[in-house]
Amino acid sequence: MNGLFLQKSSDCYFDLIPHHKFEAIKQSLETIMTAILYYASLPLMYLFSILPFWMMHGLSNFVFVLLYHVFGYRRKVVMMNLSNSFPEKSESELKEIEEKFYRYFCDLILETIKSLTISESELKKRLSFEDLTVFKKYHAQNQSIIIVMGHWGNWELGGARFALEPLHRLFVIYHPLKNKQYDGLIYRMRTRFGNGLYAMKDSIRGMIKDRDLLTATAFIADQTPSAKNAYWMEFLNQDTPVFTGTGKIAIKMNYPVVYVGIKRVRRGYYSISLEDLVPEPTKMTADEILFTFTKRLEKDIKSQPETWLWTHKRWKHKREKQEI
Repeated sequence: MNGLFLQKSSDCYFDLIPHHKFEAIKQSLETIMTAILYYASLPLMYLFSILPFWMMHGLSNFVFVLLYHVFGYRRKVVMMNLSNSFPEKSESELKEIEEKFYRYFCDLILETIKSLTISESELKKRLSFEDLTVFKKYHAQNQSIIIVMGHWGNWELGGARFALEPLHRLFVIYHPLKNKQYDGLIYRMRTRFGNGLYAMKDSIRGMIKDRDLLTATAFIADQTPSAKNAYWMEFLNQDTPVFTGTGKIAIKMNYPVVYVGIKRVRRGYYSISLEDLVPEPTKMTADEILFTFTKRLEKDIKSQPETWLWTHKRWKHKREKQEI
């Protein structure tokens, strides 16, 4: 009886709070809880980051069991993406790629945390450039460039490795996180070797502001844009929307477009390749630049499918019928 009375009293109390104030209280509590979680997990992340790679990869094996076998994190999304992208492959072949992907994905998570404390010497040991000729050519011409790449290999360590070459200063286009604590952590992680960041909505403004600098602006442009403002093309056997900004900005700034691929050579080691993809962007349309980049990325994904980010809901948007 007393419990029922208390419950009714509590319900009446919350009914007396105006909706907008209740939402504000709820949001404040969520912010506080997220901050507590962040500061509680931060020492653990730094502890993981100082582990040697062999020990960190051992921890990754345990994370793999949890994500893949216990929780099945986004397995339906991954298998749907794989089966639609590779209809010619058998079920057993797709399962093999799926398992290899999750092992790579768990390594990627831990290796990204590793970037909090990784040394310059370790970076140079783990990631090597096949050939710097393209970068050196544009450096000698005092020509800023645009880098295009996908979520293939290890883009986080790749960005840090680029900063160690005395050529262009790297600026990465990114989506700021809503949570200020985690956004600050990612910002420190990505800028600790001297790289800069542009928020996506400020990218062109930042590039114009830094026009007098010798820069390489990196667009990781393979995730899902809004369907209405996208360029549509076939990518991995599917009708796919592509961000239009990269091509438009390349033409506006008249910056050559360089493709960067970060291939996993073996566990914990990567090879960085460069390709002078669009030397003269003003001689192409924005759509042609996007098509050229996306097809080049597709080639890399097909060569090593397990190291692309299959957990992303890349094909959640469908083209309206009248657009086809």
